[in-house]
This record gives sequence, structure tokens and C-alpha cells, in this order.
Amino acid sequence: MAPMTAVGEEMYALVERLYPLCRSITGDGVRATLDIVGEYIPLEVHEVPTGTQVLDWTVPQEWNIRDAYIADSAGHRVVDFAASSLHVLGYSVPVSATMPLAELREHLHTLPDQPAWVPYRTSYYKPDWGFCLAQDTLDAMPDGEYEVRIDSTLADGHLTYAEHVVPGQVADEVIVSCHVCHPSLANDNLAGIAVATFLARALAEQTPYYTYRFIFAPGTIGAITWLARNAERVERVKHGLVLACAGDPGGLTYKQSRRGDAEIDRVMRHVLAASERPHHITEFTPYGYDERQFCSPGFNLGVGSLTRTPYAGYPEYHTSADNLDFVSPKAMADTLAVCREASAVLDRNRQYVNLSPYGEPQLGRRGLYDAVGGRSDTKQAQMAMLWVLNLSDGEHSLLDVAERSGLPFSAVADAADALHEAGLIKT
Repeated sequence: MAPMTAVGEEMYALVERLYPLCRSITGDGVRATLDIVGEYIPLEVHEVPTGTQVLDWTVPQEWNIRDAYIADSAGHRVVDFAASSLHVLGYSVPVSATMPLAELREHLHTLPDQPAWVPYRTSYYKPDWGFCLAQDTLDAMPDGEYEVRIDSTLADGHLTYAEHVVPGQVADEVIVSCHVCHPSLANDNLAGIAVATFLARALAEQTPYYTYRFIFAPGTIGAITWLARNAERVERVKHGLVLACAGDPGGLTYKQSRRGDAEIDRVMRHVLAASERPHHITEFTPYGYDERQFCSPGFNLGVGSLTRTPYAGYPEYHTSADNLDFVSPKAMADTLAVCREASAVLDRNRQYVNLSPYGEPQLGRRGLYDAVGGRSDTKQAQMAMLWVLNLSDGEHSLLDVAERSGLPFSAVADAADALHEAGLIKT
């Protein structure tokens, strides 16, 4: 893997490529997005037909859009979809009409408190149409007749999602999920897509213990569809992480799983605390991103959510101000680094049994002190061995050892590897 600075720039370049595309919960924008991601990592793309029953939901009709605008009497496009995919209410039905501003206003969405920004609005499950524009633009529109055009189709088609699997040493899985349904919003969630993509690339350079399954799906309906299609195999999912809002300048926030004591919760708490990064740990709530689907009571998976500033926690959220200037290579690289640190802990966290539990085994004659001698952290490594030996009773994990001893997890795991090789502990 390239240095994190370079990786951050690569992730930002991916966000730049994806930014202009008009995405929604279905349609060609999602496919185009997955085509680009597929240039970075191999993807298995799934197409689920309209009308398919998925848990308590039904796959909706597919929405596609070619053009949309509001033009004044001189033919000037006051609002133009070509300038930004945010300008059209998501899932708008087709419209071709001329109407007075007074009538048009009923279909216009603005942010009066942020008059220069364009809001992001949708109407997925209720047929409607509309435009999103800056309040400043609306204020400058004189009364009169306006041509209104939305060249869209809402017809039977498919819901599209994709998976990428990094094979591990065991079939048990870690899932990493991000949503691919938002249009030109850089932080929510193009940064999440980029971090997931480059995490997959990093893991592919090694052989992780767990199998890692990356899910690129539209929010809510996509996760529900994945769960419906994988209900018989979700028991393999041992840990999971939903990535979103991964590129803004705020500190990191980890939202715990519904269980609160899942291993991923403990790992993320430990990694963030040990890194001394500014961060927040929040309790689970049944609102937010797709962690609420994975953590629904019937599945109750150990899946948490990692963001920087959480959803709706920054003024730019769901507006045109969530643009390429709002995210940075540095922030995405930092989010990726935390994900890699967490995966390293998950992959090495084991429970061991001490095979010489009566008294302290003689480490010197086994060359274990020599194995760490001369290092600047010799004392730390020796203490890690002693702690691992003492707590290897089949009930404590290496994460337990790290938390109780106050030693870095990597030192504890290295000690366990040495003791295991020497035949003093076993899994």
C-alpha cells in the first residue's frame, strides 16, 4: 500500500470522478458509480427486479433522468439539472408544462436559513416532482410564466448493488457497508465509498484471518435487499462496520451496535482511545445509516458505524455545500488508517490457553527473552508475555489483556505469537 498521503490523494481523485454522477436508490447512476469502483476492485454486481419482496419491503420501480430545467420566458435556464444533480427532487416523475411562479412554488425546495445552498431532497415512495434551488435564486425569479421540464422515467427495472470479497483464513465474515444512492454529496457518502474501496485494496495485499465482504448498496432498501437475499448465511457475519461521512474535517465518531458489547464495539473503543485521536463514542439508536438494518432485532448483528462528523451534525449535510471543498485527502486517509487499525485488532484477537499454568514458565531457556532483546521496547515486550501467560485461561482474549495491562494491542499480539510458536499457549 502506498504511503497514506498518496492514498488520501487517490481516494480524493475517486471522489472527484464520482461527484458529477446522479445517483438514486436505483438506476443508471448507481451502475455508473459501480463501474468506476470496479476499476479499483473487482465487483460482483447484483440486479434485483422491481416487485421483488425483500423482508417487509418491495423493490421499487427504477428511476432514470436525462435532463431537467426551469426556464424563464426568454428561454434562460434558471435552474438546470446539468449544473448539479441536486437540482431535481430525487425520483421526480416526468413533467413538461408551463406554469406561473405562484403554482411552481409548490414544487420548489430551498433553505431559507442557508440561502446560497441547494438542498438535497427525495420522494422515493410517493409519486411527486420538484426542484431544489438556492433561496437566493428563487428570490431573484420574477413573477411570470416558466417552462418546467423533467425528462425522467419511472418504470419496472432493477435495484443494483455490488459486493467485493477479500478471502480470509476462515469463512467467518466481517462486513463493511456503504451507501451508493446519494447524488453530488462528497462527504455523504462518496468519501465512505472511497474509504471502503481502498480498505478492500489494502486487505487484499495480505491474507486476513476473517473473510471481508464489502457491500456497496443504496441506503435502507439496499441493505434490506442484501439481508433478505442472505438471511440464511448472516450467521457467518461476526463483525461489521458501516462507513459514512468519512472525509470531513471533524473528529471521528463511532456509533456502537445495538448490542453495545459486540467485539467490534470493544475494538473500536480501544483503537480510538489508544490512538489518542479526538473522537466520540455514541450509543446505538435506531436511526442513521444502515447499521439500523443490520442491527434490527431479528438479525442483531455486531455492526457499528464509523463516521467523522455524524449525519445531520454539520450545516453542510444534505446540501450543495457538501462538495469537493468540504472533504480532504487527509481526513479520508485518517479514516482509512483507523479502519486498518481496527481490522488488525479484529484479525489477531484470540483466546488462548496457557499450557504451563503452574508457576511462571522459564522464558529465557526458550529464547523468548532473546527474541525481544536489544529492542527499545524490550521491557514492554517482556511484560506483554507475562500478561498473556497469566490471562491465557481460555476466558480472556488478547483485547482483554491489552485493556487490563494498558499495553498496546500490537505488543500483546506479538507476544502471543511468540509464546504460541514456543508451545506455551494454544488457541
